Amino acid sequence: MMQRTIVPTETPPSPVVRRLVETMLGDGPIDPAIFAALADPAAVEARAKADAEQKSLDWPNLGRYEAANAAVIASGKRPDVVFMGDSITEAWPLAHPDFFGDHHVGRGISGQTSPQMLVRFHADVIALKPKSVHLLCGTNDIAGNTGPTTPGRFQANVRAMTELAAGHDLRVLVGAVPPADRMGWRPGFDPKPWVIELNGWLKALAAEKGFTFVDYHAALRDQSDALNPDFTRDGVHPTRRGYDAMRAVLAPLL
Repeated sequence: MMQRTIVPTETPPSPVVRRLVETMLGDGPIDPAIFAALADPAAVEARAKADAEQKSLDWPNLGRYEAANAAVIASGKRPDVVFMGDSITEAWPLAHPDFFGDHHVGRGISGQTSPQMLVRFHADVIALKPKSVHLLCGTNDIAGNTGPTTPGRFQANVRAMTELAAGHDLRVLVGAVPPADRMGWRPGFDPKPWVIELNGWLKALAAEKGFTFVDYHAALRDQSDALNPDFTRDGVHPTRRGYDAMRAVLAPLL
């Protein structure tokens, strides 16, 4: 039966996860108590249960920003840029709170892949009537977070999102997939060849369609095409210094 209202499924990070993210943004020592709290069997089980329940109720997590979107729409303020992406986008406002607000709106969700972003693209981007959209995705597609995929499937999802944006007269900024040579949640996997292949296609798409390509890969890589250790703690997610480098690339293009 079609329902007019549903129970909100907004799932912001828990306090301990938020502490971890904030710690990962810095350069100092990591408090072992954070990892101990995350590794506690009861906490692991609770997170797994909550994650499974959330996905069964709302696989693309449309509820994550539902209330925030309603507030933006009600305000009548048109954002300059909506940032659509995964955990790298989600953590950016924590790294640079001065960069986000009414003009720059973050809509990243940790762990998400391009098909999930495509499903929520209208609700989290188009409905806000921004002037531009900044799309940064691919890391979790490469990792197979929502199941095995192919470059062609990723490309189809990105094309669909950018066509939606262009069809609503939004300027499109396409972010390069950041470099990575490992993924802690997928041991033994080398993502570098995938990253290079997807970025070649993203750059070509931007040139073909007149989008703006934002080359974060070049700004963050080291000589081996890994994420520069000066910019990361885990090889995938930027620290605050990594976000500084990303912002330096993006700012002149806005």
